[in-house]
Amino acid sequence: MTSDDLLTIDQRLVEIISAATISSVSEVIEVMRSIEAELPNEDGLKWFNFLYLRVTESVRDNPPAVEWENPQFLERLAVVFAGLYFGAVVNRQRSSANVPKVWEVLFDARLNQRISRVQFALAGMNAHINRDLAIALLQTAEELGIALRDNSPEHRDFKRVNDILAVVSDQVKQTLATGIIGEIDQDLGRIDDIIAIWSVRNARDAAWIESKLLFASRNIPFFNDTVLAKLDLDFSIVSRALLLPVL
Repeated sequence: MTSDDLLTIDQRLVEIISAATISSVSEVIEVMRSIEAELPNEDGLKWFNFLYLRVTESVRDNPPAVEWENPQFLERLAVVFAGLYFGAVVNRQRSSANVPKVWEVLFDARLNQRISRVQFALAGMNAHINRDLAIALLQTAEELGIALRDNSPEHRDFKRVNDILAVVSDQVKQTLATGIIGEIDQDLGRIDDIIAIWSVRNARDAAWIESKLLFASRNIPFFNDTVLAKLDLDFSIVSRALLLPVL
């Protein structure tokens, strides 16, 4: 696949995202399914989208035994959160200056065939959770007039989502590492080491803490901008480590 092919793909992704009306988890899933259908296997972005789609479907289809305490909050959070991913894809094609560094690292490496599928998936989750989730939590809380507090209904629901994601993300990571569609990654020992490095539960717990800081300082824009810039820089370094070629 050439850079011209990638440009054509990105233009199509922009069309898919721009044409969508996204106000529910089901609509988020439909957009991600359309993205998955558009991306070839040689494009590393496909494997982040693959993991993200599967975990989102799992959260929607496997609610906890105890009902959600604030389903409106979770629904809106999922929409806002996904919008940051979709926005990064659109901005990459339209104006790279508006793409966070942590996403640029992934986008720049998409065609490197020496990077395994699971590496691309984890680098995307690193960008999306460690950088984007705190922003999505803050925006959702402000929209709904909710304070971000530990042991609140929203926090308890957030933790329940963690439990679902921890199980399904580990399953999908192993699927990516051990092969799908008739392909098998090589040097599985090194890939297993990469999988062990990154935990969706730990990343989400950290994002909750960061969101509380941003919420408490939401009336101090300079401070919040500085925090977000540091998150972006720090986790772009993590993504570079996750994307070191292993094949």
